[in-house]
Amino acid sequence: MPRVVVFNQFGGPDVMHIVEEPVVEPGAGEVRVRIEAFAVNPLDQMMRSGASSASVPLPHARLGVEGTGVVDALGSEIAGLQVGDPVILTAIPDASVRGSYAEYTTVPASRVIARPAGLAITEAAAIWVAYSTAYGALIEKAKMRPGDHVLITAASGGVGRAAMQIANQIGAVPIAITRHTANKDDLVAAGAAAVIATDHVDVAEAVRHHTGGTGADIILDVVMGPGQQDLLEAARPGGTLVAAGFLDPRPTPFPRSAPLTIFSHRSFEHTLDAVVVKRMAAFLNAGVRLGALRPAIDKVFALVDVVEAHRHLEQGLHKGKKIIVTV
Repeated sequence: MPRVVVFNQFGGPDVMHIVEEPVVEPGAGEVRVRIEAFAVNPLDQMMRSGASSASVPLPHARLGVEGTGVVDALGSEIAGLQVGDPVILTAIPDASVRGSYAEYTTVPASRVIARPAGLAITEAAAIWVAYSTAYGALIEKAKMRPGDHVLITAASGGVGRAAMQIANQIGAVPIAITRHTANKDDLVAAGAAAVIATDHVDVAEAVRHHTGGTGADIILDVVMGPGQQDLLEAARPGGTLVAAGFLDPRPTPFPRSAPLTIFSHRSFEHTLDAVVVKRMAAFLNAGVRLGALRPAIDKVFALVDVVEAHRHLEQGLHKGKKIIVTV
């Protein structure tokens, strides 16, 4: 029978184990996907360890919010999909039940899109979470335009790397923020027009230097915490800040009076909207076709080594590149 990764208690990577389960037949409006590869994300680690804010019912909880594969079976009332179509899973909000850490998963048909031609299977498994988050924050929320100076925090991370590529795709100017000067060359190679290392310079002063004194038009803050105050000072009057993460667990002070618009963005708010997903899919297809969008892969594991994949994630050596498990 097909294999599924499950866990019966919260804890470290060793709580995960592989079991065999019968496949689930798709109901009306559902598709069954034979998974070829999935990505290991920090959200998976949070769910497994019990740190997720969302409820994870035990025992026999599954993991995995993104992946790629081929359509294996169709329920009734399905249009536009056929058995054998290569697809990407776009959102699995109930990952504890339908997670992609498996040989098969059955999901609503609205949760898959056609896999862009030209992507390797490992790249297709890695693209959705980071790129949909960056797209939703910068284009749907901040309305990023060509020529905008876009300040990107945690630029070495997966969302940061995606945001730089998306900004370049539409002609905006990505300015990367990193904590360490040693990351500069890597970030320039990843698409940054300029890099600001917070261990070396003042953020607001450096942003004014790189924007001709005007300040950033858009700020993508996936860190939050006390450092957000420095970002607010780097924005131009009338600019936009999108808070799209929580890497700094410390409280974020209430913004001081600042002449800019502040949005909060959560990835599932757009990936569960069929109209926005259609726009995202078109954007990804165009970016892949043009060579502008390409996820960076760190290391690939086999399904039997999923515990080692999580240990690798916890070591933090992937530097924002994606960890992939092939099935």
